[in-house]
Amino acid sequence: MKLLVLNGPNINFVGIREKGIYGTRNYEWLKSMLEKKGAEEGHQIEVFQSNYEGGLIDRIQEAYRDGTQGIIINPGAFTHYSIALRDALASVDMPIIEVHISNVHKREEFRHVSVTAPVCTGQVVGLGLEGYVLAMDYLTGEFCKK
Repeated sequence: MKLLVLNGPNINFVGIREKGIYGTRNYEWLKSMLEKKGAEEGHQIEVFQSNYEGGLIDRIQEAYRDGTQGIIINPGAFTHYSIALRDALASVDMPIIEVHISNVHKREEFRHVSVTAPVCTGQVVGLGLEGYVLAMDYLTGEFCKK
């Protein structure tokens, strides 16, 4: 299966920023973990990060044409206000899992609302970097077969 893992603004700074919230393992560790798991299970995994809304939207549109079969996305702060990102996700006909490293529902009130979640298949929240693994397991497992 071909999966795209998208990460929004500041996700490349996990392990650096707010370690009490996001942990100490860095972005390279996350990428390596996902790519290794994908290779072990025979899946093609691409991990892409952008601090720019347009970069994420462009990559989602590319996914529509390049054979991508599922998306895992941590939109970062764009979760809470990017209608453009929401519309891009809604445009592609494939399963999409939204992931958040921290439990956004236990944090500031503005983080409680996701404009992107309603166009996603599901959401994994508050399970650290392992949330990406759970999202991958869902997309590659029998649960998600059409």
